[in-house]
Amino acid sequence: MTETLHQQLIEGRIDVPRIGSVVQLKTQHPPYMVMDEAGEPVEPAVPYLRDLSLSDNSPLTGRSYSYDLLRWFRVLWCLGVPWEKAVEAEVAAIVGWLRTAANPQRRRSKPASPPPGSVNPRTGKRYLQVGYQPTTINHSLSVVSSFYDFHQEHGRGPVLNPVPQSPARRQALAHKSQDEPVRPFRRARLRQRVPKGDPRAIPDAMWDEFFAAMNHDRDRAAVLLYVSSGARAAELLGVTPADIDWQKQIVYVISKGTKLREPIPTSPQALVVLAAYLDWAGLPPAHEPVFRTRRGPEKPLSYWAMRRVIQRANEKLKTNWSLHDLRHTAAERMANDPHLTLVEVRAVLRHSDLATTGRYLRARVEDLFDALQAHYNRPRVQPSIAPGYDPEDFKVVFGG
Repeated sequence: MTETLHQQLIEGRIDVPRIGSVVQLKTQHPPYMVMDEAGEPVEPAVPYLRDLSLSDNSPLTGRSYSYDLLRWFRVLWCLGVPWEKAVEAEVAAIVGWLRTAANPQRRRSKPASPPPGSVNPRTGKRYLQVGYQPTTINHSLSVVSSFYDFHQEHGRGPVLNPVPQSPARRQALAHKSQDEPVRPFRRARLRQRVPKGDPRAIPDAMWDEFFAAMNHDRDRAAVLLYVSSGARAAELLGVTPADIDWQKQIVYVISKGTKLREPIPTSPQALVVLAAYLDWAGLPPAHEPVFRTRRGPEKPLSYWAMRRVIQRANEKLKTNWSLHDLRHTAAERMANDPHLTLVEVRAVLRHSDLATTGRYLRARVEDLFDALQAHYNRPRVQPSIAPGYDPEDFKVVFGG
């Protein structure tokens, strides 16, 4: 029997042609657009991405959704199916293709790089797989589903949303208190199972060598601010001189969730190293980021440049820590400090859900090494008879 294009995509026997692109526009609504092979905007994506931007979503959200839509339209173009005639068979095709295709971002330029999916023996963290992560597949399905929901409200597109829905999920998430756990529910068909692993924080025993791998006050100040404040990567890189209150030991950041300027506490050590860096680099204008590039034309330090700082430390230490692990480290240190309540830690980390903060309440074996060694070397407790009892009576009753 001859395989159809759908079956070949699902089994990974053919690849989707990499046609079309996502481009940044000069307009704000939308800031990004999906283009076809001829360089023209994909017409159905225009009103959807504009509405997404007008609904107060960040430009980065528009960029992410645009790439998900581009992936979907590439599959439709490959199958020769118009977008308004898509059914669940096309959704199954993109899921099968994403489960088998190699993610271009996983390509390794160095032959000696660890194989994708392997576990780093020092950190216990797994390297990313060759293909697309389950979370990426689920996010793509969510974007495609919302794309068709938008057009259905305007009387366009297929009668039924081609992406399978989960009524139980909607019911579980509706009217949920932030302080209560989400009720369990079955995931919708074609959705991927996402394993719930514990957050990976840098153990105290490995933190010293990681910090020693930073070879400049700029990098040392950045990692100390990350690990003492729990700020997200992009939030901290946007800090300006006007955002630092040296006397109160507070740094103001634009929060990822609320987009508001919010204070976060930091450690005296981090501010001391930051002051040393600014003495070397000079203080930028009041509304320019304090973290700057060290080589070439001076400009704000980007997320990718800071990520490269962590990568260089990993190459030196044979580890695979990530920039976000610094936030996990801060969260775990705070959550397990007996002098801080979970509500206080939640306020510092700016978590919307207390259950998210509670994930960091755990004991790590690597941090309990000394206590475990004492436990293993402690002599076994020998049973004894309390004074006043006759040993012979115990033998009669219990044997021996």
